[in-house]
Amino acid sequence: MPRNAWQPIHNSSAAASLAPFAKRGITLDQSYNETNDKVPFGFYLIMAAQFFSALADNALLITAIAALREMQAPSEYEPLLKTFFTVSYVVLAAFVGAFADSMPKWRVMFISNAIKIVGCSMMFWGAHPLVAYAVVGLGAAAYSPAKYGILTEYLPHRLLVVANGWIEGLTVGAIILGVVIGGTLIQPNIAHSLLAFDFPVIDTGIDTTSEMALSFVAVFYLLAALFNLYIPDTGVDHKQLKKNPFYLIHEFNHCLALLWRDKLGQISLAVTTLFWGAGATLQFIVIKWSEVALNLDLSKSSMLQGVVAIGVAAGAILAAKFITLRKSVRVIPLGIAMGLIVLVMNFVHHLWLAVPLLIIIGGLSGFFVVPMNALLQHRGHILMGAGHSIAVQNFNENISILIMTGLYYLMIKMDLSIHWVVTLFGIFVSSLMYMIRQRHIANQQAQDDVQHLDDSAAH
Repeated sequence: MPRNAWQPIHNSSAAASLAPFAKRGITLDQSYNETNDKVPFGFYLIMAAQFFSALADNALLITAIAALREMQAPSEYEPLLKTFFTVSYVVLAAFVGAFADSMPKWRVMFISNAIKIVGCSMMFWGAHPLVAYAVVGLGAAAYSPAKYGILTEYLPHRLLVVANGWIEGLTVGAIILGVVIGGTLIQPNIAHSLLAFDFPVIDTGIDTTSEMALSFVAVFYLLAALFNLYIPDTGVDHKQLKKNPFYLIHEFNHCLALLWRDKLGQISLAVTTLFWGAGATLQFIVIKWSEVALNLDLSKSSMLQGVVAIGVAAGAILAAKFITLRKSVRVIPLGIAMGLIVLVMNFVHHLWLAVPLLIIIGGLSGFFVVPMNALLQHRGHILMGAGHSIAVQNFNENISILIMTGLYYLMIKMDLSIHWVVTLFGIFVSSLMYMIRQRHIANQQAQDDVQHLDDSAAH
């Protein structure tokens, strides 16, 4: 009998797949069939948890930048926020994948959001923004393997592009709203109005703009944690967490080599690695460029990050609609185009031109990264399991973030013109994407692996 399309992938019976939900008092629509394209309710809970967690992350970034400026920290400290945030992804890469695979993914996501709340609280109580943001990054490093890993456990692989499109689109929506909320909360008039409000009887102890903004961020993290509690268990058997760190490092290195040796794995991993490094750097480039070229302050510059995110969301949704797993590698040339279009930023000095340009850049990014991410998840799940695969992906992507934001830090430290920064960034991205495409062509000439990708419902 063919497996139900929505049945957890490692279970052999519907009864076994539904047992974990019954234990936790959660009921699912049991009327799924092979032609039913409706997602189970649990997927919406995953999206809600991801939305509020990403919303808080991005609002916190703007708040942390404002806090650095309040304390008159050097301007090159701002890209260091991303460096401190991502260092946990790299240092703990060998451990977070195993941790995510050792227990239900909803529980990992809950613990991770709790760690983020601790980091947010540290900043509230006066810890240096770089240190506090590093703690938030620790929570994010553990959160990511669970967030993406649960998709491969919960959904058939033919729907991974669609699921990633929705997750990516929703995440980008959270980025848009997060930077808008962060930028709004630090506006002097808004901040003054909110600080003037007093709860009856209760003394909140909130006296500064940063403290007020951080309080809102903490509420978003709490909402994410609440949704985490109601995400269904997929029923997948979990590996016992190995306590020997040397074993975990050895296992991680094996998984790392395995994914880079895989012909499709290496291409999708290279693309997503470059994308996340470029995306993190572009966040700071847009802020600096809008201040110099468009004469915007931080609160308005942060809004332009949201404009890029609108484009990414649109591209992600279009990719989910039109690109299947087998067609995923066809989008690589769009990465080359994106890098070249970035160069146009040097010639834009008006907001009405900047907005559509940033939407186009974001749209191309979203359209090529979503299929690549789905392909990487598929290959990783087959080769080594969801948690380990995502940990390997995070390791590479965050190495890229550290390198590219580090290079941006050095360029700002050297007082390099933002126009030179934009030029070097665009050429760098296009050149690397071109080399990745040439590598894929060479791989396909040796052996056509794309033809073996299956877009059918069978898992």
